[in-house]
Amino acid sequence: MTNNSSDTEQVPTHIAVIMDGNGRWAKSRGLPRVAGHRAGADAVRRIVEAAASAGVSYLTLYSFSSENWKRPEEEVRDLMGLLRRYLKAEIAELHGKDIRFKVIGDRKRLAPDIIRLIEDAEEMTAENSRMTLVLALSYGAREEIASAARKLAQSAAMGLINPEAIDEEVFAAHLYTGGIPDPDLLIRTSGEQRISNFLLWQMAYTEFTFVDKFWPDFSEEDLGQAIRDYSKRERRYGAVVHNR
Repeated sequence: MTNNSSDTEQVPTHIAVIMDGNGRWAKSRGLPRVAGHRAGADAVRRIVEAAASAGVSYLTLYSFSSENWKRPEEEVRDLMGLLRRYLKAEIAELHGKDIRFKVIGDRKRLAPDIIRLIEDAEEMTAENSRMTLVLALSYGAREEIASAARKLAQSAAMGLINPEAIDEEVFAAHLYTGGIPDPDLLIRTSGEQRISNFLLWQMAYTEFTFVDKFWPDFSEEDLGQAIRDYSKRERRYGAVVHNR
Protein backbone atom coordinates (compact mmCIF):
# COMPACT_ATOMS: atom_id res chain seq x y z
CA MET A 1 0.00 0.00 0.00
CA THR A 2 1.51 3.30 -1.03
CA ASN A 3 0.84 6.62 0.58
CA ASN A 4 -1.60 8.02 -1.96
CA SER A 5 -4.12 9.34 0.54
CA SER A 6 -6.12 12.33 -0.51
CA ASP A 7 -5.75 15.62 1.31
CA THR A 8 -9.06 14.98 3.11
CA GLU A 9 -8.04 11.56 4.43
CA GLN A 10 -6.83 11.71 8.00
CA VAL A 11 -4.21 9.05 8.71
CA PRO A 12 -4.10 7.94 12.36
CA THR A 13 -0.92 8.94 14.16
CA HIS A 14 -1.00 5.72 16.19
CA ILE A 15 -2.65 2.43 15.23
CA ALA A 16 -2.86 -0.45 17.72
CA VAL A 17 -3.60 -3.98 16.50
CA ILE A 18 -4.83 -7.09 18.27
CA MET A 19 -3.55 -9.77 15.89
CA ASP A 20 -6.13 -12.45 16.57
CA GLY A 21 -6.91 -15.71 14.80
CA ASN A 22 -3.59 -17.39 14.00
CA GLY A 23 -4.63 -20.66 15.63
CA ARG A 24 -8.05 -20.74 14.01
CA TRP A 25 -6.50 -19.88 10.63
CA ALA A 26 -4.28 -22.95 10.96
CA LYS A 27 -7.09 -25.19 12.22
CA SER A 28 -9.31 -24.25 9.29
CA ARG A 29 -6.55 -25.53 6.99
CA GLY A 30 -5.77 -28.68 8.96
CA LEU A 31 -2.38 -27.28 10.00
CA PRO A 32 -0.66 -27.15 13.40
CA ARG A 33 -1.06 -23.93 15.39
CA VAL A 34 2.58 -23.01 14.86
CA ALA A 35 1.87 -22.77 11.11
CA GLY A 36 -0.70 -20.10 11.91
CA HIS A 37 1.81 -18.17 13.98
CA ARG A 38 4.33 -18.34 11.13
CA ALA A 39 1.72 -17.03 8.70
CA GLY A 40 0.92 -14.33 11.24
CA ALA A 41 4.58 -13.28 11.27
CA ASP A 42 4.42 -12.88 7.49
CA ALA A 43 1.37 -10.64 7.94
CA VAL A 44 3.32 -8.53 10.44
CA ARG A 45 6.01 -7.96 7.82
CA ARG A 46 3.43 -6.78 5.27
CA ILE A 47 1.46 -4.55 7.61
CA VAL A 48 4.51 -2.84 9.13
CA GLU A 49 5.63 -1.68 5.70
CA ALA A 50 2.07 -0.75 4.68
CA ALA A 51 1.56 1.34 7.83
CA ALA A 52 4.86 3.15 7.35
CA SER A 53 4.04 3.83 3.70
CA ALA A 54 0.63 5.20 4.70
CA GLY A 55 2.23 7.75 7.02
CA VAL A 56 1.38 6.12 10.36
CA SER A 57 3.82 7.30 13.04
CA TYR A 58 3.28 4.55 15.63
CA LEU A 59 2.14 0.96 15.13
CA THR A 60 1.62 -1.14 18.26
CA LEU A 61 1.09 -4.89 17.84
CA TYR A 62 -0.28 -7.08 20.63
CA SER A 63 2.16 -9.92 20.10
CA PHE A 64 2.10 -11.94 23.35
CA SER A 65 -0.08 -11.19 26.34
CA SER A 66 0.65 -11.93 29.98
CA GLU A 67 -2.20 -14.46 29.78
CA ASN A 68 -0.52 -16.24 26.84
CA TRP A 69 2.00 -17.75 29.27
CA LYS A 70 -0.84 -20.09 30.29
CA ARG A 71 -0.89 -21.70 26.83
CA PRO A 72 0.56 -25.20 26.33
CA GLU A 73 4.31 -25.28 26.90
CA GLU A 74 5.01 -26.45 23.35
CA GLU A 75 3.06 -23.55 21.84
CA VAL A 76 4.82 -21.01 24.06
CA ARG A 77 8.15 -22.51 23.05
CA ASP A 78 7.21 -22.22 19.36
CA LEU A 79 6.15 -18.59 19.83
CA MET A 80 9.38 -17.70 21.60
CA GLY A 81 11.32 -19.39 18.79
CA LEU A 82 9.47 -17.27 16.22
CA LEU A 83 10.23 -14.18 18.29
CA ARG A 84 13.93 -15.02 18.35
CA ARG A 85 13.97 -15.48 14.59
CA TYR A 86 12.12 -12.20 14.08
CA LEU A 87 14.55 -10.29 16.28
CA LYS A 88 17.55 -11.82 14.53
CA ALA A 89 16.28 -11.58 10.95
CA GLU A 90 14.04 -8.53 10.74
CA ILE A 91 15.58 -5.79 12.86
CA ALA A 92 18.33 -4.96 10.38
CA GLU A 93 15.66 -4.56 7.70
CA LEU A 94 13.57 -2.32 9.97
CA HIS A 95 16.66 -0.26 10.66
CA GLY A 96 17.35 0.06 6.94
CA LYS A 97 13.81 1.38 6.48
CA ASP A 98 14.29 4.02 9.22
CA ILE A 99 11.80 2.30 11.55
CA ARG A 100 12.34 2.51 15.31
CA PHE A 101 11.69 -0.65 17.35
CA LYS A 102 10.39 -0.72 20.91
CA VAL A 103 9.01 -3.40 23.23
CA ILE A 104 6.50 -2.83 26.06
CA GLY A 105 5.57 -5.40 28.71
CA ASP A 106 7.06 -7.39 31.58
CA ARG A 107 10.47 -8.38 30.22
CA LYS A 108 11.44 -10.25 33.37
CA ARG A 109 9.46 -13.29 32.21
CA LEU A 110 11.32 -13.47 28.89
CA ALA A 111 14.45 -15.57 28.39
CA PRO A 112 17.76 -13.69 28.92
CA ASP A 113 18.83 -14.10 25.29
CA ILE A 114 15.53 -12.62 24.08
CA ILE A 115 15.93 -9.67 26.44
CA ARG A 116 19.42 -9.05 25.01
CA LEU A 117 18.08 -9.21 21.45
CA ILE A 118 15.36 -6.71 22.33
CA GLU A 119 17.80 -4.32 23.97
CA ASP A 120 20.17 -4.54 20.99
CA ALA A 121 17.30 -3.90 18.57
CA GLU A 122 16.05 -0.90 20.53
CA GLU A 123 19.54 0.57 20.72
CA MET A 124 20.23 0.01 17.01
CA THR A 125 17.02 1.71 15.88
CA ALA A 126 16.72 4.39 18.58
CA GLU A 127 17.35 7.33 16.24
CA ASN A 128 15.07 6.18 13.42
CA SER A 129 12.14 8.45 12.67
CA ARG A 130 9.99 7.14 9.80
CA MET A 131 7.75 5.10 12.13
CA THR A 132 7.93 3.46 15.56
CA LEU A 133 6.99 -0.22 15.73
CA VAL A 134 5.96 -1.22 19.25
CA LEU A 135 5.64 -4.89 20.17
CA ALA A 136 3.57 -5.64 23.27
CA LEU A 137 5.30 -8.74 24.69
CA SER A 138 4.39 -10.43 27.97
CA TYR A 139 2.02 -7.48 28.25
CA GLY A 140 -1.05 -7.00 30.40
CA ALA A 141 -2.72 -3.63 30.83
CA ARG A 142 -3.93 -4.16 34.38
CA GLU A 143 -0.42 -5.07 35.51
CA GLU A 144 0.94 -2.05 33.62
CA ILE A 145 -1.44 0.23 35.51
CA ALA A 146 -0.66 -1.45 38.85
CA SER A 147 3.08 -1.12 38.16
CA ALA A 148 2.71 2.61 37.45
CA ALA A 149 0.74 3.03 40.67
CA ARG A 150 3.44 1.20 42.66
CA LYS A 151 6.18 3.41 41.20
CA LEU A 152 4.28 6.58 42.08
CA ALA A 153 3.42 5.29 45.56
CA GLN A 154 7.09 4.53 46.23
CA SER A 155 8.10 7.98 44.99
CA ALA A 156 5.47 9.61 47.21
CA ALA A 157 6.56 7.54 50.24
CA MET A 158 10.15 8.68 49.68
CA GLY A 159 9.06 12.29 49.45
CA LEU A 160 10.10 12.57 45.81
CA ILE A 161 6.66 13.61 44.60
CA ASN A 162 3.67 15.30 46.19
CA PRO A 163 0.59 13.06 45.84
CA GLU A 164 -1.41 16.16 44.92
CA ALA A 165 0.84 16.56 41.88
CA ILE A 166 -0.14 13.17 40.43
CA ASP A 167 -2.49 13.93 37.55
CA GLU A 168 -3.32 12.04 34.36
CA GLU A 169 -0.21 13.30 32.58
CA VAL A 170 2.11 12.25 35.41
CA PHE A 171 0.46 8.85 35.69
CA ALA A 172 0.64 8.23 31.93
CA ALA A 173 4.36 9.01 31.96
CA HIS A 174 4.90 6.05 34.31
CA LEU A 175 3.20 3.54 32.00
CA TYR A 176 5.19 1.33 29.61
CA THR A 177 4.02 3.67 26.84
CA GLY A 178 5.41 6.84 28.42
CA GLY A 179 6.30 9.24 25.61
CA ILE A 180 4.10 7.46 23.05
CA PRO A 181 0.79 9.11 22.04
CA ASP A 182 -2.41 7.22 22.78
CA PRO A 183 -3.76 5.09 19.91
CA ASP A 184 -6.15 6.82 17.53
CA LEU A 185 -7.38 3.55 16.06
CA LEU A 186 -7.57 -0.03 17.33
CA ILE A 187 -7.93 -2.86 14.82
CA ARG A 188 -8.84 -6.36 15.99
CA THR A 189 -8.98 -9.24 13.55
CA SER A 190 -10.87 -12.58 13.64
CA GLY A 191 -14.30 -11.12 14.38
CA GLU A 192 -13.88 -10.92 18.16
CA GLN A 193 -15.06 -7.65 19.71
CA ARG A 194 -13.17 -7.13 22.96
CA ILE A 195 -9.86 -5.51 23.94
CA SER A 196 -8.44 -8.37 26.06
CA ASN A 197 -6.47 -6.41 28.66
CA PHE A 198 -4.69 -4.31 26.01
CA LEU A 199 -3.81 -0.63 26.55
CA LEU A 200 -6.77 -0.05 28.89
CA TRP A 201 -5.62 3.40 30.04
CA GLN A 202 -4.40 4.51 26.62
CA MET A 203 -7.56 3.63 24.70
CA ALA A 204 -9.95 5.91 26.58
CA TYR A 205 -10.83 7.73 23.34
CA THR A 206 -9.60 5.31 20.68
CA GLU A 207 -11.76 4.46 17.67
CA PHE A 208 -12.35 0.70 17.24
CA THR A 209 -12.50 -1.36 14.05
CA PHE A 210 -13.29 -5.08 14.13
CA VAL A 211 -12.42 -7.20 11.10
CA ASP A 212 -13.81 -10.68 10.42
CA LYS A 213 -10.62 -11.97 8.80
CA PHE A 214 -8.06 -13.99 10.72
CA TRP A 215 -4.78 -12.13 11.21
CA PRO A 216 -2.74 -14.10 8.61
CA ASP A 217 -5.29 -13.02 5.96
CA PHE A 218 -5.27 -9.34 6.97
CA SER A 219 -3.87 -7.44 3.99
CA GLU A 220 -2.48 -4.07 3.05
CA GLU A 221 -5.85 -3.34 1.45
CA ASP A 222 -7.63 -4.14 4.72
CA LEU A 223 -5.36 -1.70 6.54
CA GLY A 224 -6.08 0.95 3.94
CA GLN A 225 -9.83 0.41 4.34
CA ALA A 226 -9.55 0.71 8.13
CA ILE A 227 -7.70 4.02 7.72
CA ARG A 228 -10.32 5.30 5.26
CA ASP A 229 -13.12 4.34 7.64
CA TYR A 230 -11.30 6.07 10.50
CA SER A 231 -10.91 9.26 8.49
CA LYS A 232 -14.72 9.52 8.15
CA ARG A 233 -15.33 9.44 11.89
CA GLU A 234 -15.83 12.54 14.02
CA ARG A 235 -13.78 12.36 17.21
CA ARG A 236 -15.40 14.49 19.92
CA TYR A 237 -13.54 13.48 23.10
CA GLY A 238 -16.74 13.95 25.10
CA ALA A 239 -17.54 17.41 23.72
CA VAL A 240 -20.48 18.47 21.59
CA VAL A 241 -19.56 19.40 18.03
CA HIS A 242 -22.13 21.71 16.43
CA ASN A 243 -22.88 21.36 12.73
CA ARG A 244 -21.52 24.19 10.69
